[in-house]
Amino acid sequence: MASPRLLPLLRVTPVLFAVIVVGIFLLHLPLLQLPYFWDEAGYYVPAARDILLTGSFIPHSTVSNAHPPLVMAWIALWWKVVGYAPLVTRVAMLVLAAFSLLGVFRLAERVSNTQVAVAATVCTAVYPVFFAQTSLAHVDLAAAGFVFWGLAAYVEEELLAAALWFGLAALSKETVILVPVALAGWEVVGVLARGSSLRKLWLVGDSPRGLKPTLKQDSYRSAEALRHPKSGTRIFFLLIPLLPLTLWYGYHYARTGYVFGNPEFFRYNVAATLNPTRFVLALAMRVWQVSGYLHLWILTLAMLLAMWMLPPQRGSGAEGKQTERPRIALPLQMLFYVVIAAYVIAMALIGGAVLARYMLPAVPLVIIVAVSTIWRRLQFWRAAVACVALALVVGWFWNPPYGFSPEDNLAYRDYIVLHEDGERFLEARYPMARVLTAWPASDELTRPWLGYVTRPMSVVRIEDFSLEQVLSAAEFRSGPSRPNYEVALIFSTKYEPGPARWDRWRKWTELKSRFFGFHRDLPPAAAAQILGGHIVFSEQRQGQWVAVIEMERGEVQNAEVRMRR
Repeated sequence: MASPRLLPLLRVTPVLFAVIVVGIFLLHLPLLQLPYFWDEAGYYVPAARDILLTGSFIPHSTVSNAHPPLVMAWIALWWKVVGYAPLVTRVAMLVLAAFSLLGVFRLAERVSNTQVAVAATVCTAVYPVFFAQTSLAHVDLAAAGFVFWGLAAYVEEELLAAALWFGLAALSKETVILVPVALAGWEVVGVLARGSSLRKLWLVGDSPRGLKPTLKQDSYRSAEALRHPKSGTRIFFLLIPLLPLTLWYGYHYARTGYVFGNPEFFRYNVAATLNPTRFVLALAMRVWQVSGYLHLWILTLAMLLAMWMLPPQRGSGAEGKQTERPRIALPLQMLFYVVIAAYVIAMALIGGAVLARYMLPAVPLVIIVAVSTIWRRLQFWRAAVACVALALVVGWFWNPPYGFSPEDNLAYRDYIVLHEDGERFLEARYPMARVLTAWPASDELTRPWLGYVTRPMSVVRIEDFSLEQVLSAAEFRSGPSRPNYEVALIFSTKYEPGPARWDRWRKWTELKSRFFGFHRDLPPAAAAQILGGHIVFSEQRQGQWVAVIEMERGEVQNAEVRMRR
């Protein structure tokens, strides 16, 4: 962690921002020129490109999902000034990630102290999901960053600034409106609880909060130093961010006829998720994602053991007296817990894909509380936090023994490299062939500006490479009045380390298939046999693979004849 001599310097915002930018830029240097990955290629980059080329905030080269356009406009601005390239996109996202980490630091310093803020910011930066998302053109990390700035302003009673930050967060990702709405609801409950013994959980009435020097080396946030506005005023400012989001949805409806995106998007993310069984399963997954996912359990376990087994450490106070290291004030902790609970419950209720990146506004709050607890109770807290950070770094490269999304660590790089190799081979050897494949490779092959091929290829698309889909493709190819294909590009559409012990439970597999789109891709050899071809290219990396299958019976030769003509 940072030396005490450096702590005053780190409070200078431009200096700290520059340090963060340089640090994450160097860490991501090998990743900055990678082509676009998965949802980047499928939605966010096409939407940003539409803003660049047409000035339209409603995408037309992809189906509109009604996501607010702030982050896509930010990317388009960089393209306009610097030029269109994946490198430019990733640098633009690195700047937003650095701003988000600065927000984590500011929030942690306001509720605890500078040492905790440094440690929590480092742990957040190296948390595998945050690290992987840092340079990807997704909206969740940027939205989370605005949330952290909003929470920091709210803690400091800068209510207008908090409304501004929460408004920007909602214009980055619509689901982030959960944060100010949940806090407003908490304020309402606090008003009703003023006469009860639980009133100490709220920042209500005339009870003050703010900055209170308690130890000699630093200043710590407490609940007894600064008067704050009434609950009604706070509720009003917390609800202001609803206005820009409502205006965006009104504009989207006027242009498309849909409020929350196209009907299929709404069905997948809302209508199809409102099932009690699915909610319970998704809730368990969300709890795991905010407390244990990809080695986060080490930090959570360290916090719990410290709370149960160790008394608070003591240090020198302002007048040389020995005092306990203070915890984060209980009302401030409750703000964190309200946000975390709101996200866990809401993201279990909606969202077709239970992606870990959706929880980025909540996970750093868990990290801040955990690091503060370790700092308060462990004498050698720096060593403990360093061990946690090291374990999180290991999570960049280590794939867990359960299914997870490749975008949650550097598995996404393996995916991109595999597709680069397979599609370059395909373009070089079969430039005029029709290619059987699935999304997102179907977009990668037809849109050269995504960075995989130099010119568009003809594609026949299926959903995935499960047995049912491959059998359907084989029938599709043999149909007398249906278009043919000469070659197939198949790949692992999901990361699955192989059948686990719990996968032997048939009911569990059925539940995953029903609620979370689980399927098993056929291995290349089996797919080739069913399709009536042979493998001419294959490659694999840490559980992911890609293969090119050439069809038999002269279809490729016919394609080459067409090419020469």
